[in-house]
Amino acid sequence: MTGSVDAEEAVTAVAQPMVVGVDGSESCLAAVDWAVDEAARHERPVRLVYGSFWERYEGLTSDAGLDRPDGGTLGREVLAAAERRAAGRGPAVEVSTAARAEPPVRALVEEGRSAFAVVVGSRGRGPLASMMLGSVSLGVAGRADCPVVVVRGTRATPAGRRVVLGVRGAERDAEALEFAFREAEVRSCGLLALHAWRPTTDAARAADEAAARALLDDALARAAERHPGVRVTRDIAEGPARPALLGAAEAADLLVVGAHRRRGEDGLHLGLTGHALLHFAACPVAVIPRP
Repeated sequence: MTGSVDAEEAVTAVAQPMVVGVDGSESCLAAVDWAVDEAARHERPVRLVYGSFWERYEGLTSDAGLDRPDGGTLGREVLAAAERRAAGRGPAVEVSTAARAEPPVRALVEEGRSAFAVVVGSRGRGPLASMMLGSVSLGVAGRADCPVVVVRGTRATPAGRRVVLGVRGAERDAEALEFAFREAEVRSCGLLALHAWRPTTDAARAADEAAARALLDDALARAAERHPGVRVTRDIAEGPARPALLGAAEAADLLVVGAHRRRGEDGLHLGLTGHALLHFAACPVAVIPRP
């Protein structure tokens, strides 16, 4: 009986797609590329999703050489262009498409309920697109129940060097820990686990530093045991987490951070650190929700 249940769970897991939000922009096409590569590593299908109200969020023009016809035609053309892009990037990856008659944040959050992850581009299509994180990207990262990857950075291909994980503690980061170890494993690269700490007093600095190292070791113990082939580097940084993680992301393929749900609030609380990473990190950022 146990074997039958395990088989069912395996089939369900394999069926979970990499969901990608597409709107015709160059940023979203970069997200398609990243998602196809990720799907190939994990042997997952890709599902390209277009929310029909996207223009109300991000502007009225397309970077993919598409004119702006009516909403339904535009959606079909955007999806067709993204599908061609995906097929060229990973011919062996199964690709499906969906045009949903609802705002893109809602569409992607709902698609994410049965997804392996949701992948979005980092920039919008409005007048400040070159400077601002797109409102769709931020909205999905703050509300989805599954991991959300915001594809940032300018490298055409992954650096192949390491995955960076921001660690707060074992209980708070269990899902993020597993995600980061799994990513390092499938990429055959190292994992840098970083914990930021602050001394309570000058007199207690040495004790606080020792406590920070112990917290990091404790947080990593179970995931490291499950993934013995992953090379782990441990680092503690005195001071705020934001500059430490942004600095580490400069030489990373992927930055992984956890997010938690506040009681009585709809969506995840990303905090100042999460917002800063999504806006300024030099590599893709994966936001992993804690149930």
